[in-house]
Amino acid sequence: MHIQDQHLIERKVDSAELLKGSFLHAFRDTVQLPDGSMATREYVQHPGAVMVVPMLDDGRLVMERQYRYPLQQVMVEFPAGKLDAGESTFACAQRELLEETGYSATEWARAGVLHPVIAYSTEFIEIWFARGLSLGERRLDAGEFLDVFTASLPELLLWCRDGQVTDGKTLSAALWLQNLASGAWTLDWQPAATHAAAG
Repeated sequence: MHIQDQHLIERKVDSAELLKGSFLHAFRDTVQLPDGSMATREYVQHPGAVMVVPMLDDGRLVMERQYRYPLQQVMVEFPAGKLDAGESTFACAQRELLEETGYSATEWARAGVLHPVIAYSTEFIEIWFARGLSLGERRLDAGEFLDVFTASLPELLLWCRDGQVTDGKTLSAALWLQNLASGAWTLDWQPAATHAAAG
């Protein structure tokens, strides 16, 4: 924490559990604000997740269409999923790519992390890029239904511009892809075995 941020920090005074479900764990905390007054903060604890941006040799991107119940609509996204207990983010990325799309990758690059809902969740999503793809058999979880398709970067950017893609993590991936294409940003590609050993 930066020393100059002290005038912004809220300090927890008390905490109450609101919900402990199979996925979500919600709390209501009482906090002391920087001016000394008190307030409440409701938030969800989340184990964290990964998103994979799979790139085919011809430059096309492997994407998904999935129904998201809270929004009651089918969303265009990159493969993603939450971390299992004790699982490294790289192992999760490999697992989710294979389970959801059937693809395995020989090379991987970690792009960074994003926090999709900072107002009410601890969730983070680590962004991974994958290339050197080979197609096998999907292993969808029970109750998981999604379509896999490919798109070009110009198509994805058009969908982002026109509001057909509104998923936050996919918009972040589009920003990365746009900057990679222009040469403004770079990735440190490593063989899968290197990341596995580091994890």
